Amino acid sequence: MANANQKITTFFMFDGKAEEAMKFYTSLFDMSEIISITRYGANEGGVEGTVKHALFSLKGEQFMCIDSSVKHEFTFTPAISLYVTCDTEEEIDRLFAALSEDGTVLMPLAAYPFSEKFGWVADKYGVSWQLNLTK
Repeated sequence: MANANQKITTFFMFDGKAEEAMKFYTSLFDMSEIISITRYGANEGGVEGTVKHALFSLKGEQFMCIDSSVKHEFTFTPAISLYVTCDTEEEIDRLFAALSEDGTVLMPLAAYPFSEKFGWVADKYGVSWQLNLTK
């Protein structure tokens, strides 16, 4: 069940890695959990056991995802990213290290004219994350 107060929910379409990605993301952020998973059964449109629809939360914000039953010629793009406000140096350093592992660093974790500490990565699933330390 979606959060009634949240009117717009980010929706991720994976190609067989939805559950793995959800477990990874919920392990990184406080106040995070996998709320529900519906799986494809035998003789349904998707690969049996993969995610037909799921709801999860990161830092209290809810997201939806699926494993697409159709192979597409597209995937995630950095043109849309998740912007994360980090409260501590430890948090931004930990998140940057974990999300950039087996991913792509788009902007190294550093000081920029607009931020004391900022980094931008596309993770191993292709999802783009902007991490900003607030002071």
